Amino acid sequence: MLKSLSSDNRTAFDFVNIIAGLGLLLSPWYLGFAAEAYAAWNAWFVGAAVTLIAVAALFSFHQVEEWANVVLGLWALVSPWVLGFSPVTAAMWAHVIAGIVVAVLAAGGIWFTHNRPLSTA
Repeated sequence: MLKSLSSDNRTAFDFVNIIAGLGLLLSPWYLGFAAEAYAAWNAWFVGAAVTLIAVAALFSFHQVEEWANVVLGLWALVSPWVLGFSPVTAAMWAHVIAGIVVAVLAAGGIWFTHNRPLSTA
């Protein structure tokens, strides 16, 4: 039974978070919502922050990086409705998908770092 997340798996989680962050960062251009101010600026800010935090976690893992990515992922998930750009479908889905990926992987990194088992059965 896998009880803790090895550094190799944690590194894989961080690489996926880097890709998700870069995807969100570049999404205003490749999905065509760069003219939508709130959506574009939020994507640029959150995408850059997720990417930089995940890169930092590659070099020196601390739980604060994972907690920051959980918060950023949850923000990306709810921001289309909070900032009012949910009618812009491409922007909404880019934020929702990236938010779910980042939050789940960061939360998984925190969970497995504390040596919690996948199952007690």
